[in-house]
Amino acid sequence: MLQTDKLHPVIKNILLTLILLLVFLIVAIPFKVMSVIPGFTDIRPVSLLQPVYGVFFGIPGCVAFAIGNLIGDIISDSLRWSSIAGFAANFAAPFLFYIFWSGISKTPFSLRTGKSLLKQTAVIAVSAIVQAALITPAVKMIYPDVSGWVFAITVLLNSSVFPLMLGTPLMILMHEELGFKPMPHLKKIKT
Repeated sequence: MLQTDKLHPVIKNILLTLILLLVFLIVAIPFKVMSVIPGFTDIRPVSLLQPVYGVFFGIPGCVAFAIGNLIGDIISDSLRWSSIAGFAANFAAPFLFYIFWSGISKTPFSLRTGKSLLKQTAVIAVSAIVQAALITPAVKMIYPDVSGWVFAITVLLNSSVFPLMLGTPLMILMHEELGFKPMPHLKKIKT
């Protein structure tokens, strides 16, 4: 058995990123056939992993989510110039959860109260808006024939419905029943 406590932190993070990337692809690839705008956007249940990856896995989770999306674009023949914006947006989405729950929120991560669920919902909404704001202009500028409204609405729905309806219950299960702890903020790690 691999003893991770003896590994260098960089090696640990690389291994964690690869494992998370594999999980992303297992969840994402089967749904790549459910296109909304062929070659540009599809139904993405994998978006449920955005808050999970950000809160519990930090930067390795953010990197895995962004690379996973890029690999998904390659595998599904959806790789476009706008995939650069997609890479940035798919890093930013889990990163917002990481930053909020590890640094901005005055209370530690927990989804036990109505107030904490409201905070989680607000971060989900902000994350969805940020993703749509990063990707939609790139798609519309490079591919003017693509409907910007349909694309933006699809991104907003994917990035809000799946994290809220599936990601949040998964986070509660992971935190409360499986003992997963939120990834500490970088400043907290160094001190």
